[in-house]
Amino acid sequence: MHGLAVAREEAAPSVRKHGLVGAGAPVFRIYASEQAHSSAEKAAIALGLGEENVQRVPTDSHFRMNLGAMREMIARDVASRGRGIKPMAVIATVGTTSTASVDPVPEIATICRENKLWLHIDGAYGAGFAILPEKKSLTDGWSEADSIVVNPHKSLFVPLDFSALYVRNLERLRRVFTLVPEYLRGDTVEAQKNYMDYGIQLGRRFRALKAWVIWRSLGRAGMADRLREQMRLANLFVDWIQSDGRFELAAPVVMPVVCFRFLGRDGPPQRQSGSDRPRTSEHDAPAREKADVSKVDSANSDIVERINASGQAYLTQTKLRGRTVMRIGLGNVLTTEEHLRRAWELVQSAALECAASSQRFGH
Repeated sequence: MHGLAVAREEAAPSVRKHGLVGAGAPVFRIYASEQAHSSAEKAAIALGLGEENVQRVPTDSHFRMNLGAMREMIARDVASRGRGIKPMAVIATVGTTSTASVDPVPEIATICRENKLWLHIDGAYGAGFAILPEKKSLTDGWSEADSIVVNPHKSLFVPLDFSALYVRNLERLRRVFTLVPEYLRGDTVEAQKNYMDYGIQLGRRFRALKAWVIWRSLGRAGMADRLREQMRLANLFVDWIQSDGRFELAAPVVMPVVCFRFLGRDGPPQRQSGSDRPRTSEHDAPAREKADVSKVDSANSDIVERINASGQAYLTQTKLRGRTVMRIGLGNVLTTEEHLRRAWELVQSAALECAASSQRFGH
């Protein structure tokens, strides 16, 4: 929200003083992938831009922002300036919420420079992994960003809440938010940076202390070791999924987030031929396939609910390409391979129960 507030002010310099209507501002558009976090809409609501003006860009086969689609959407809005529409900013995500996918930041940065758009990088989850030398490519294109957010409470072991915002030329942020009425002047000392001048919040806790304690305790090498262990466990979980024909991997694994799906059967369906193939019309097939997908979606949701109700493990679910998938995220420093193996056994057991229940009720 704070990064986009600066983008809004630079796109319409008198909004802070006169408001959007008073400044005669156009309808600003923000572009983010369909996998980007809902905080994009939250920011648009708070800034008076309107949640509908967050344009969700389709993604490619790896759930990364589709550059061609984004170019087309920006070009269409540029052509609509006569109707008061103006592209303002792009949000590139490093570690999306559902799949931990990484948008092609360098290419997005080029498009932003060509169209004079603010580039915000949402590295809330994924940016922390850049401390690993083997993940250094995550930072490609960051030097072109106007603002970057990192949440060390998501991947760098700091307890909630702790976020860091980087803005190119920090004075731009201060110009948007500094406001010192008489009753706060006693809290302001010349030449001292007061963070109430850099955002909405006035009073704030000593958040930096808990980060210092954690990072001082673990050290850079200790943090890197723990992140590598999480990656190892995630890849191990992938091996287990791929060795069981009843399940499939639903998205590439870039970070310790694994999206997978119960197929509701023992392995891929066998193709039938000749007289063995059931007689169905072309119109029946799509309806049957849709019904089958709905049943499998329900089974995946049921597995998650059964496991979470057991209190022995916790999974989440999400939608990818319109289909329900299960999701397991690794981030706790106390999680071991034994915990993960037990979780996998719970998934397999719940899948068997779902299959048995489905057969019992004739589904």
